[in-house]
Amino acid sequence: MSKTVLISINASWNIINFRKGLIRALQNAGYRVIVAAPVDAYSGQIPELGVEYISLDMDKQGLSPARDLLLLARYFILLRKVRPDVFLGYTAKPNIYGSLACRALAIPVINNVAGLGTAFIKEGWLTRLITGLYRLALGSSKTVFFQNPEDMRLFLDDGIAREHQARLLPGSGIDLELFKPASALGTDGKFRFLLIARLLWDKGVREYVEAARAVRAAHPDARFQILGFTDVENRTAVARATVEEWSAEGVIEYLGPSDDVRPFIAAADCIVLPSYREGLPRVLLEAAAMGKPLITTDVPGCRDVVEHGKNGFLCSVRDAASLGAAMTKMIDLLPFERQQLGAFGRRKIEAAFDEKIVVERYLSAIKEAIGQKHSESGGQVRRASW
Repeated sequence: MSKTVLISINASWNIINFRKGLIRALQNAGYRVIVAAPVDAYSGQIPELGVEYISLDMDKQGLSPARDLLLLARYFILLRKVRPDVFLGYTAKPNIYGSLACRALAIPVINNVAGLGTAFIKEGWLTRLITGLYRLALGSSKTVFFQNPEDMRLFLDDGIAREHQARLLPGSGIDLELFKPASALGTDGKFRFLLIARLLWDKGVREYVEAARAVRAAHPDARFQILGFTDVENRTAVARATVEEWSAEGVIEYLGPSDDVRPFIAAADCIVLPSYREGLPRVLLEAAAMGKPLITTDVPGCRDVVEHGKNGFLCSVRDAASLGAAMTKMIDLLPFERQQLGAFGRRKIEAAFDEKIVVERYLSAIKEAIGQKHSESGGQVRRASW
């Protein structure tokens, strides 16, 4: 009988955009795959992957204790019914409440801490609360994957995770056939910067706009584009009206959201992400795989992708002037110098961020977790106390 892997995450779109390669690999390895995620516009595509989809109502950004307890109860009921052989958790609430429910049911857990989010950028009571919840939830996890060494060290130093659990993972991996080098497709001869991100202040959107204003004064033909959707559920979301004001001013071009970023990356001369903190920013990996030079902030996650002067430039976080200086430096490079940056970036992705690396580490962790479960319980699932 096939072993069952249950994947849970806070958005169906994340499964469709980032987890298809892993799902295919699990299926090829003989696993039955179930996905539990909130309903959104992408949910209908999940069964097309050949997996079972279970809708899971989740207040993704809310802080209501009552709603979070209800989510814990939903996970417990779901997991008791499905009884997966292993649970893969992504994003904060599935990692916390899914893991707690699994702990009560003695279901092995593999977590992916893809990024620490606003709570760890602005330390305060919310940071302390989430730290405590993570510490409780991850206590019995078999493996906790991190996407950069600084996040991993923070969790280890604070006792949130243990050395034997913690492993590094190169993001969700990049399909090197899907993301290939491409020349800029713009036909107007104007230099194009492109920011691809959810429209959140924590992504450095304000600094990008301020830097664009300054750079345009010296380079009036330069174009500054933004691609991404507005996230009205996030507390740090940029209002759509604000984006429209920037567009009307002419400082940026808002391209809206897209399910396929490749044509936009291909049309750009440089990809920019002035984020305050990341796990391992996929957009930088995708852009590097396509041979594009990068500009990003010198913060955890971002500096794991960009080597200053080799595949792009690093700038200071929350510093529009530093970002603007990096943009100006990029414009002033000769075309062959930008091509060298892009070529180095492609080689870096091939060596360290290939999707195949991620898949192999997951398959190994799953096999290990399932083996440990049967070794500890004599082949029978036993209940564990909270």
